[in-house]
Amino acid sequence: METYLQNLDRMLAAWNASGEAEIRQLAESSMEHNVHFVDPNHNIMGREAFIDMVRAVQKQIPGAVYSRASSIDTQNNHCRYHWTIHNDGQLLMSGFDVTEVNDGGKIVKVTGFFGDLVA
Repeated sequence: METYLQNLDRMLAAWNASGEAEIRQLAESSMEHNVHFVDPNHNIMGREAFIDMVRAVQKQIPGAVYSRASSIDTQNNHCRYHWTIHNDGQLLMSGFDVTEVNDGGKIVKVTGFFGDLVA
């Protein structure tokens, strides 16, 4: 379990990385080559597509800081956690991910949701 918790932190760190080499290193160390990432704005396959997506989003929202905003709940190779995006101390967006990892601890799928669930 510790390995995939570290990989979740590495994936999140990729969003805050300052250069392509760092983004690539974090993605390669945490994700399978054929990772599937889907959220309301993206539906991409593969680590290279993830790296390209991170770079594009960083250009769209320069200076944004991506953070995990909860503990990580785990069961049967699946994790869920809340995250936030801040810029200049202001909350831009919050949401949550459900992430699947393989038995080796590498991320194979991220399903992201924006906002809070309304009761």
